[in-house]
Amino acid sequence: MTIPVSEIIWLVLAAIAAGVATGLLAGVFGVGGGGVVVPVLFELFRLYGVPDSVRMQLCIGTSMAVMLPTALRSYRAHKARGAVIPEVMRIWTWPIVAGVVLGSAIAAVAPSAIFKIAFVVIAAIIVGKMWFISDRWHIAPDLPGRPAMTGYGFAIGLGSSLMGISGGSPATLILTLYNKPIHQAVATSAGVGVPIAITGTIGYFLAGLPHLAQLPPLSLGFVSLVGVVAIAPISTLTAPWGARLAHALPRRWLEIGFGCFLMLVACRFLATLI
Repeated sequence: MTIPVSEIIWLVLAAIAAGVATGLLAGVFGVGGGGVVVPVLFELFRLYGVPDSVRMQLCIGTSMAVMLPTALRSYRAHKARGAVIPEVMRIWTWPIVAGVVLGSAIAAVAPSAIFKIAFVVIAAIIVGKMWFISDRWHIAPDLPGRPAMTGYGFAIGLGSSLMGISGGSPATLILTLYNKPIHQAVATSAGVGVPIAITGTIGYFLAGLPHLAQLPPLSLGFVSLVGVVAIAPISTLTAPWGARLAHALPRRWLEIGFGCFLMLVACRFLATLI
């Protein structure tokens, strides 16, 4: 098919902007920027004639692959500042992987509206906590035992793979509810994004293999190499800038900004359901 040059130029500019936004968001809020990457990719794949039946899966799988180098660099930047909670990383890694494996399998067959509704509901809960409760209310003064933490990790992995995010939002919510400072919560959330992105990329690659005939060229299952190359390098470069900004901001500013970011993404998904 023939695509107008003007549309290609705008898509390239959008991909560059998405890469910058993804890296900054990963560093500042400990999230992978899936809420920015997915809509850009959705428009790109629409122009290339990717069928609706597989377009959302291709966007999410590609977003997972884009988040991998971004999450890794963001995690390293936060870890260098000593903000990551190592015991949380040890407990959460394998339950998160199990959740992502299950979510990848579900995402290959479930309707996209389910993912959007889940994102809006969870985002509303997180924003309510950040804006109106802040540090005035906690579930407990410290993290729970291993069984509860294992359950949280599994839920984070499952939800992230269904929404196309790297787990920063739910992980930050859980850690702050258990009295962890927002900067530590953001840094640790960036860390859990690494196993989520790795497992999610592999999972969507495998889930997309039976649909290769419907996918555009240079697609590895539900992972588009074109989308990864267009966005990942820029987001990887800008992630450390976001991490430095996160540690320079006051705690309350970070909470308000985090809430604003989630509200914008939730509204975007909600608009597509109306």
